[in-house]
Amino acid sequence: MSLGSQQIRDREKGRFLLLIGILLFASNLRAPLTSIGSLVPIIRDSLEVSNTVIGSITTLPLLAFALLSPFAPKIANRLGMEKTIILSLVVLGIGILIRSIVGVSTLFIGTALIGIAISFGNVLLPGFIKMSFPLKIGIMTGLYAVCMNIFGALASGLSVSLSNINGFGWPGALGVWVVLVIITLFIWYPQIKKPAQQPKYDEDSSRNKTNMWTSFTAWQVTIFMGLQSLMYYTCLTWIADILQLNGYSSSEAGWMLSLMLFAIIPTTFFIPVIADKLKNQIFLGGATGTAFLLGILGLLSGHPGLSIIAIIVLGIGCGSGFSLSMMFFTLRTKDGYDASELSGMAQAFGYLLAALGPVVFGGLHDVTGSWTPPLLMLVFLSIVILIVGILAGRRTIINE
Repeated sequence: MSLGSQQIRDREKGRFLLLIGILLFASNLRAPLTSIGSLVPIIRDSLEVSNTVIGSITTLPLLAFALLSPFAPKIANRLGMEKTIILSLVVLGIGILIRSIVGVSTLFIGTALIGIAISFGNVLLPGFIKMSFPLKIGIMTGLYAVCMNIFGALASGLSVSLSNINGFGWPGALGVWVVLVIITLFIWYPQIKKPAQQPKYDEDSSRNKTNMWTSFTAWQVTIFMGLQSLMYYTCLTWIADILQLNGYSSSEAGWMLSLMLFAIIPTTFFIPVIADKLKNQIFLGGATGTAFLLGILGLLSGHPGLSIIAIIVLGIGCGSGFSLSMMFFTLRTKDGYDASELSGMAQAFGYLLAALGPVVFGGLHDVTGSWTPPLLMLVFLSIVILIVGILAGRRTIINE
């Protein structure tokens, strides 16, 4: 075998390991969050805390997403993309282990660390894909989105079953996901020796900057992004509780939540492709709001049969909302600089808005003793999503 052939084989092997590493890293970006959703009633009763307190467990990662995302690129530029990703994995593993120690304080500290780690992953992974696979961004983005959602769905569905294993309990069901982190670290470590070349971005001082904060369209995209996130994380936290009231066992409710997460997967593939081919996205924006509305109304009915349909429709709404938000960043701006500005504004403000959802939802239940008022709140927000989705879907470019 010639030296050239060996080099090609080594390079192909390295690319394959990098691909596996990216997909494994993506798999860690949802499972630690979704694994707790179906366990909320068990954890709440075990620690003897209120719905408001347990609802804030979902809020902590969202606050981390909002507050820390702008710092991820700066740290990656200083340490290198690969080292920063490995550091985020280490923090993620520590967070998972701390969260699996029984106690209210450890639950909050561990969840906060998990949120910090995942916020870095959310920001860095798309950029790393663009650097490492510049000619296959679409395929790679689709693959990592699928892995992220598949493992998120599995974590939700398996949590209750894992907690029923002798000696496991809810701490073991949450802690088991550190195994995935360790495997990912093992695959990622060699990447430190072969860092991807990072492009240098020099800000053009002569360029006319777009003020996103004064743009009506930018606010439409931001509100759409924030409210669809609010719906997703509120459903992630409370659907299992609501379904148990509708006659499902804790295990069945966990798998129903898993069904919602699986329904997200095909939507995240097809919506970007469809949105890119349409002249405008008015129909898709309106359809997303309609899906949320129909799903919540189905839960309000309390009918077990309708609940299954409602869960699937909510999954479609969540997948469509997330994908459409990502597309709006590009479709509503004139260049990459403005797309980054809009993304930063929408994710910072949007996740702060989303962070209120689980807490307010749980608080309304504590005050009223019923799930009806908080579900009616989501009905109202679904109508708002429908309206801003239609407005944001219009064929407009910010500041043109």
